[in-house]
Amino acid sequence: QVQLVESGGGLVQAGGSLRLSCTASEDTTASGSTFSLNAMGWHRQAPGKQRELVATIGSGGSTNYADSVKGRFTISRDNAGNTVYLQMNSLKPEDTAVYYCNAEYRRTARVRFTTIWGQGTQVTVSS
Repeated sequence: QVQLVESGGGLVQAGGSLRLSCTASEDTTASGSTFSLNAMGWHRQAPGKQRELVATIGSGGSTNYADSVKGRFTISRDNAGNTVYLQMNSLKPEDTAVYYCNAEYRRTARVRFTTIWGQGTQVTVSS
């Protein structure tokens, strides 16, 4: 089963930076199969609020950002390493949330992509 593992969250002061990473992998010794990724992205959920889109990146590198993070956050990906990154600069207290990565994957071109989610990583920005 393909899984997403996130890292890079933590506590930072307002104006600081953090870089989140999320890698897709599976226990190939069990299945022996490979997979391909399509779009990948980051969402976040603050306490008492709904999960919201932060940024997405297509397989070809096209990007999309929420207005609230444009100019401050940068999403990128390493296709060879099945990893998506989120560089967060000029962080604000309102960026405090659990950040979740997601990815679309499939094993063959004959099936549709399936969306999977990571377990989430906490980002806390102090004022």
